[in-house]
Amino acid sequence: MNQQNYDKLKKLRLSGMADAYETLLENPSYKDLTFDELLAIMIDQEDSVRKSNKLNPLLKQAQFNVKASIEEIQYDADRKLNKELLMKLSTGEYILNGRNIIFKGVSGAGKTWLATAFGVQACRQFHTVRYVRLPNLLEEFKIAKHQADGRVTPNL
Repeated sequence: MNQQNYDKLKKLRLSGMADAYETLLENPSYKDLTFDELLAIMIDQEDSVRKSNKLNPLLKQAQFNVKASIEEIQYDADRKLNKELLMKLSTGEYILNGRNIIFKGVSGAGKTWLATAFGVQACRQFHTVRYVRLPNLLEEFKIAKHQADGRVTPNL
């Protein structure tokens, strides 16, 4: 019966649940959990696998050239970063409102790293992101296609 259930979960493309089911069967510490608790573990695992399967292609498509995340931002006094503002921006509300973030500062201040951290955060919220350096973006605009309605579409 256990193998049949596992096979059915895989056939239904519920691989996260199938893996959790297998783990639950093999680990005797889960024997004391209620059905609802066991089901919750399986559902959480499936949810996690699906989110990961959706996130990984977004991160790859974004073409980030460094690894960064919001959680790793260092708020040293000399950086003069407004933690409250950055935490508010990390919610992604600015994206939903059609707004942008522009980072400015001296060379080596961490603008690329911060931009990447916010790009990764946007991917985590399942927004499509594309990392492009300004010189490359300007070049893309030079060779952009002009649409019939006057819009310009870069060849990103």
